Amino acid sequence: MKLFKIIVFTFLFTTFYNCKKEPKKEPKKEIKKTIPVKKDSIEIKKIKEAIIEQPWDSLNHKNVKAFLTEYGRQNKETIVVINTKFGKIKLRLFKETPLHRASFIFLSKIGYFDTTVFHRIAGEMAIQGGESDGQESTDIKNKYKNFRIPAEISNKRKHVYGSLALARQLDYNPYKKSNPFNFYIISDKKGAPHLDGEYTVFGRVISGYSTVRKISKVETGRSEWPVIDIPMKIEIVK
Repeated sequence: MKLFKIIVFTFLFTTFYNCKKEPKKEPKKEIKKTIPVKKDSIEIKKIKEAIIEQPWDSLNHKNVKAFLTEYGRQNKETIVVINTKFGKIKLRLFKETPLHRASFIFLSKIGYFDTTVFHRIAGEMAIQGGESDGQESTDIKNKYKNFRIPAEISNKRKHVYGSLALARQLDYNPYKKSNPFNFYIISDKKGAPHLDGEYTVFGRVISGYSTVRKISKVETGRSEWPVIDIPMKIEIVK
């Protein structure tokens, strides 16, 4: 009987002890949420970074449109002044010709036109600038691979008195791409309608017509090159 009591007591004690003992809690595992990154967003970020860090000396004949489009987006100026020994010519560049506007601003800002002169006076019709006998202007042309600009010709922009346009190569140029290094201003009050549809007009004189007329009257020699140098300095106003 005693033995039976001891066994019962031991069983009850063990059961009671086990009931009082709290079960071990498993430590919570930290769940890390992985947010998927879209490939497109990475590519867009890379493109934006490339644009911000893009050196503006990468222009060449292969990337003309993309380069000038982005340059124009970041450089929105439309008013420039050409300073000469005969006075100033103030011009407005047309927003409707974005590639030509951007190119003219770009070449002005890097100082290309400041190394050149008005090199041709085509009778009473036009004065032309952007060439020079100096090596500096040649080096700049070579640096940018003598790029050409896609035509932005419109019937709405005609060769009237004071129009600003870019020259172009006539032969082997079916798309009428412009030469960004050579510009001309119509100096004939009657305009030059025979040039409409052939060259891109991308600006207009807003003051300084008297300066245009003075330059147009300078004596010329061979190839309509003025007998005196007419250097220029271009100032970007806004």
